[in-house]
Amino acid sequence: MNFFIILFLFFSLFSITFSHETFNSHLLPRPLIIEFPQTIETQFGKSIDELQLECSSWRFAVESNNLSPWKTIPHECADYVKDYLMGRAYRFDLERVSKEAIKYAKSVELGEDAKDVWVFDIDETLLSNLPYYADHGFGLEVFDGVEFDKWVDKAMASPIESSLKLYEEVLKLGFKVFLLTGRSEHQRGVTVANLINSGFQDWDKLILRATEDHGKLAATYKSEKRNEMVEEGYRILGNSGDQWSDLLGSSVSIRSFKLPNPMYYIP
Repeated sequence: MNFFIILFLFFSLFSITFSHETFNSHLLPRPLIIEFPQTIETQFGKSIDELQLECSSWRFAVESNNLSPWKTIPHECADYVKDYLMGRAYRFDLERVSKEAIKYAKSVELGEDAKDVWVFDIDETLLSNLPYYADHGFGLEVFDGVEFDKWVDKAMASPIESSLKLYEEVLKLGFKVFLLTGRSEHQRGVTVANLINSGFQDWDKLILRATEDHGKLAATYKSEKRNEMVEEGYRILGNSGDQWSDLLGSSVSIRSFKLPNPMYYIP
């Protein structure tokens, strides 16, 4: 029986008992000493605090790349992920990454040959697709590429403001800016429109998946594209992405900056 119902019945009986001229202590419910619960338990049989800790630990494992490939967020962490993304914590984490990246960018001495590059991923790095994922459980649903492409074609993704600050800063400092995305080449037009409308301009290269790149793991595809940059004489000094597959592999940057993303995993 719910604790609060028990408490209500106790005080009701207590009141009725004291309304009689003769008080009979045996009419009181047993035990007389009521033990208050330490925590209110959820329908999963775990306390709210314990569930919060478990989901926080899960997100830490995601961001530190300690989890094996996963397809969806844990069902019991749906509210946790939603609250994180829609609340202040996600924004604070994004801003911290941006501030550290700007600090690093300002500390770098660029060459005079204009060959120093900062690489940016696009989705969940420069542009936010939160409206799309809000309609799909913030990662509870298995990723549907067809449905996501329909969203991309609308060119309605909003800018991640802290990333826009970093983007503008590295341009001002003299970096070449290469955008390296897993989006398909046929989405170039809508991607350019979405970027420009969101304040991202003056990039040097926008690299999308060509026909021959489809079917490759993101880590393989992005490594190959970075290899080509290095072969062309560019120095990759910075790289920003929300997936580890944006950052790891070959021809990695001198410093890489991982943006938080507990919604999905791309190998």
